[in-house]
Amino acid sequence: MAISVVMPALEMAQETGKLISWLKKEGDSVAKGEMLLEIETDKAVMEIESPGDGILAAISAQPGAEVPVGQTIAWIVGPGEAPPTESAPTQSGRRSDAVKEAPAQAEATPVASSPAQNVRTSPKARRLAKEKGVDLSKVHGSGPGGEILADDILAAATATTQSPAPSGAGGMILGPVAKLMASRTTQSWTTVPHFFVTREVDASNLKASRERLLASVEAHGVKLTVTDILVSRVGQTLARHPRVNASWAGDTIQLNSGVHVALAMAVDDGVVTAVILDADKLDLGGIAVQRRDLAERARAGRLRPSDITGGTFTISNLGMFNVDSFSAIITPPQAAILAVGCIADRVVPVNGQPAVRPMMTLTLSSDHRVLDGAGAAKFMNDLVTALQEA
Repeated sequence: MAISVVMPALEMAQETGKLISWLKKEGDSVAKGEMLLEIETDKAVMEIESPGDGILAAISAQPGAEVPVGQTIAWIVGPGEAPPTESAPTQSGRRSDAVKEAPAQAEATPVASSPAQNVRTSPKARRLAKEKGVDLSKVHGSGPGGEILADDILAAATATTQSPAPSGAGGMILGPVAKLMASRTTQSWTTVPHFFVTREVDASNLKASRERLLASVEAHGVKLTVTDILVSRVGQTLARHPRVNASWAGDTIQLNSGVHVALAMAVDDGVVTAVILDADKLDLGGIAVQRRDLAERARAGRLRPSDITGGTFTISNLGMFNVDSFSAIITPPQAAILAVGCIADRVVPVNGQPAVRPMMTLTLSSDHRVLDGAGAAKFMNDLVTALQEA
């Protein structure tokens, strides 16, 4: 039975993907799970696996093409089997596996045309335009054939609220990661009721633990960092505070079954969040290896779909940039994010006397729909205790 290879949706609100390259040629034999093609999303270039065993046939999209999510771009067929002659767009691209059996295909969501101009406009973009009062006739679409996408509406809405640049000032064209970050942080800040809890941590034992454990972790071929210990202690604390590890699901609170800690990582054009799965169960060596591998792929723009999905809580550490403290914006639908400042010597009271200690400031941003102040404070108390006893 022929299996369709479709353009997947790897991110919320994604409507198209750009085909970067085929890693196999038409007529090549492929195995399920073998890397088949590379696509570019708003976050990074990602490798997509083959959906099954067989022969790659009927490639219909070439490198550089912007393809609607769910559209069939090739088929995997058996020996002597002919691919289907027609391939209607499917909704299967909205799953991370990017595949669906050919007989189970369904029509894609229709795309309407703007009444003011003969330009295709996605349903989500039309809804956003109505909500934000954006004139579709004045929007330049960035999708295939000039199609107006949701991000185009958000960009237009943001532009109308900003003052014009001074005469002679140059503009900055944002790349796809920066555009996505701007869109999502705006949506989070304006729709999620944030509140903040801040604690200072005596990092003496944290630093000592890192020095003590360096050798054992280096056996894994990686250097242990403060971030690795943070991920471990945060994961273990989240396991005892399921409400902090929860998600907002429209009008209900979803308690997540796993503790999957996302790390905010700076890349050339913005920030991506890569996920360490089951952070509460991994040892420090396992966390350090995952963190290093994710960071290397993020810098190279080669994160895989599984690297950026499924996070239940995020850590944003700016300590390496000598930032004392800051407040981070929540990544929906997660309930909270932890902002971590640098470790710096400060004079603090110890047993009623002034003393110099290496101190670190933690700030928890929480979604008040999921978590109240007492719950956030209890989580921070337990986390601080875990770090000070590290």
